[in-house]
Amino acid sequence: MDNTKHNTNSTTSVSAMGRQLSAHPRYYTFLVGYLVCLSALGSFVNDMYSPALPAMVKFFHCSVPTGQMGLTMGMIGLGLGQIILGPVSDHYGRRPVLVASLSLFIVSAIVSVFSPTIHTFNLCRLFQGMGASGGYFLARTIPADVYSGRPLARLMALIGAINGIAPASAPVIGGVTADQWGWKGVFVVLAVFAAIILALSPGLKESLAESKRSSGSILRSFGGYRQLLGNYRFMVHVCFKGAALGLLFAYISSAPFILQTHYGLSQTSYGFVIGFNSLFVVSGSMLALRFHPLKKAAVTGAGLLAAGVAAQAIALWHVHSLWLFEACMCVSLLGLGLIFSTTNTLAMNEGRQHAGEASAVLGVAGYAVGAVVSPLVGMGDILHSTAIVFVTLTVITGVFALLTRHIAPDLDT
Repeated sequence: MDNTKHNTNSTTSVSAMGRQLSAHPRYYTFLVGYLVCLSALGSFVNDMYSPALPAMVKFFHCSVPTGQMGLTMGMIGLGLGQIILGPVSDHYGRRPVLVASLSLFIVSAIVSVFSPTIHTFNLCRLFQGMGASGGYFLARTIPADVYSGRPLARLMALIGAINGIAPASAPVIGGVTADQWGWKGVFVVLAVFAAIILALSPGLKESLAESKRSSGSILRSFGGYRQLLGNYRFMVHVCFKGAALGLLFAYISSAPFILQTHYGLSQTSYGFVIGFNSLFVVSGSMLALRFHPLKKAAVTGAGLLAAGVAAQAIALWHVHSLWLFEACMCVSLLGLGLIFSTTNTLAMNEGRQHAGEASAVLGVAGYAVGAVVSPLVGMGDILHSTAIVFVTLTVITGVFALLTRHIAPDLDT
């Protein structure tokens, strides 16, 4: 990390963050830590309360698909928030968006605790997603403001790997919290976590220099979407990430019912199992940097995903074994880790001229797919429906892996 100041993107070094990184190399450590927390908040929105889903279905006397709509509404909020806030941050800067979005999350998390019905709760989930979206997409946007190429890849991989602690710890924290204080305690903890991030926000310098912000009407800032959607290379990376992330959300949505209802794990045990599984995503993220060119990591990840899901589909349909379910998921999650780290970097490197919008599109792609598939895994026999969703998304992921393989690499070193 000692050479960090030499890798700062020269076109954005006039920003307050660029100057801080150049003058104080240790600031890089704070930046990584803060960005990890921002990204973790997006993961916590769903991962932390997923262990409480079966209990919430009983509490609100609703069906499983209706209970899972809370996950869907959170994903819709995460997607919608990024679409709106991406151009806004390109126009006004990153910090105002950060403060506003964190404040919205805190308020909506507190309000959800007092929800009289599942429908009120699900509405609160929409605003929680919108609030968390600010930090989630800024964790990708800010690195692209100050770095490019391999330095960007290193920072994105580092954030992704450390942030693996989020999906690893969130179900554990959520499961223990739900066992001790019920599902309402989960959202109190989430509100406190967001409040801590907000309290630390004065230490995060503005990463987007005024000279690089979009000019004119705020509506003109949304024009970057048109250019990005017409960028073939960028959209291949985005769709690749989106299909893979959709599969992760399908897993998050179905796992509580498979592991708790079908296999009989407690909320706490479920949290530890999911936490252990998430470490394979971390491993995949770190392994990605060993590939040259970088895109080979994503193609390799797609191959691992295909092998894991093929075995998992057979297991879910014919072999009811917790150990086999776990083994297949670990292989699949290792592949997803390779895909996430690589596609994030390739997409942001390709769309860095409109970093806010690029990060928004990248984030929305996964949540759009996740919002669709989360209720689908709860229809009928959850083991069979999960297998069908897994296989379908893996096939789509494989198609974009092939397209990525034929794109000339833009990160060779």
